[in-house]
Amino acid sequence: MVRTARLADGADEWSCPACGRRIALRCPPDPQLRVIDAGDESAVHIGVTEADGAEGAAEGAAERYGLGPIQEIPRPPSRPVREPSAREAAADAAGPDADDRAWLAGIGIDWDGDAAA
Repeated sequence: MVRTARLADGADEWSCPACGRRIALRCPPDPQLRVIDAGDESAVHIGVTEADGAEGAAEGAAERYGLGPIQEIPRPPSRPVREPSAREAAADAAGPDADDRAWLAGIGIDWDGDAAA
């Protein structure tokens, strides 16, 4: 991770150029870690401040913490979209049943008309 900015509240913003994770990190005496953008939550991140990310600093930090060599790991492909079964498609086309319509009416939604809460 790379330090990218100093926020108005005094925290440092760190971001990962590979997965998009962004955090705000405030140091003691009032430490705080706030996730701004989760990015890839399965990725392992190392923050490097030595000479603003000098050549080899990330690799050295990874070795110190036993994480092995730094490498770009491609993201897995997204799951294929599951097509609904014929039964599910028919149920969706028919709309809500009587129980669902009663529940909708109870929270102020008139499914068949224009009235809404």
